[in-house]
Amino acid sequence: MEKSTKIRIKDIAQRAGVSEGTVDRVLHNRGEVSAKSRTAVELALAELNYRPNIYARTLAIKRQFRFVFLMPCHVQGDYWDKVEQGIAQAVNEFADLNVLIEPYYYDQFDRDSYRCEGDRLLESGPDGVVIVPTFTQETMRLIGRLYEAGIPYSFVDSMVEDEHFVSYYGQHSFQSGWIAAKLLLGDLPKGSEILLVRMRRAGEDISNQTRSRHEGFIQYMEENALLQHYEVKTLLVDDDESDGGCFELNEYVASSPALRAVITFNSKVHRLAQSVSACKRSDIRMIGYDLLEKNVDYLRQGVVNFLIAQCPERQAYLVLRDLCRYVILKQPVQRVNYMPIDILMKENIDYYHTFES
Repeated sequence: MEKSTKIRIKDIAQRAGVSEGTVDRVLHNRGEVSAKSRTAVELALAELNYRPNIYARTLAIKRQFRFVFLMPCHVQGDYWDKVEQGIAQAVNEFADLNVLIEPYYYDQFDRDSYRCEGDRLLESGPDGVVIVPTFTQETMRLIGRLYEAGIPYSFVDSMVEDEHFVSYYGQHSFQSGWIAAKLLLGDLPKGSEILLVRMRRAGEDISNQTRSRHEGFIQYMEENALLQHYEVKTLLVDDDESDGGCFELNEYVASSPALRAVITFNSKVHRLAQSVSACKRSDIRMIGYDLLEKNVDYLRQGVVNFLIAQCPERQAYLVLRDLCRYVILKQPVQRVNYMPIDILMKENIDYYHTFES
């Protein structure tokens, strides 16, 4: 094995035929450099397979970078708890780069809470922001102010239409809805009733992500001319754990003998499974999203047939990694990054690893 050697500025300058000062200006993007000299240096860097020492570069800056992660408050075992695990992974990994990552929590059922936390993070003047854009209008207002202030921002879990964000990590929500329909309706007898349970939140009927999943589901049915063969019903319930929502679900399932398939487009499929189990309906097929412990329990029991997973821990870690690269190291990053659409069933759930370091 050949012994690796450290590439010095002197080596790059000799290869490019320029001064060491010119190489330094190109590497650190400072000062005036002619187009000819810049091209020569960049060619030399490529030929020498030069990779910058990111730790040395960060230490040379001699300052701390502070990123804010705007996300819903949550309890242990919730979907957002997994996102926080990814944040913790990033905190540990980037500590040597002098990076501070600070979560700001809002009530996902209250747009005023979202707006207040957005105002608070703006006042704190962070170096970068990661946003879970639960409320569309408030998000557009927030990112407009971030852009005006020159603060870079990224999206995770879902995104809104915008041309200035740094990067996005999350599922292709529309496509995951399309796949969910294909799984749920595969050999379902014609004439069956299908229930789409939509979860509404205070101040805004449906979240961005679940709306897109629903659109993908309906698109699959339209493309395959299935709407005419099934009776599709929609039940709107509050997106919380209230007794009222559980009563609505139980009552609907108990009074619908033709019901054969149920889906919800957020992480609360365990609420549907609880109602189906309470009504002793083993003839109902069910699909949902995310590997919450309650969801996985019903999957193992066979009450839920499929879960679609999206590695929220990985999303959080990767979006923070890219923000570090963009803000601190001035490196280009890929803007839109769709996560794998993983399909889990009771036969393979025990072999699934949700997060790789």
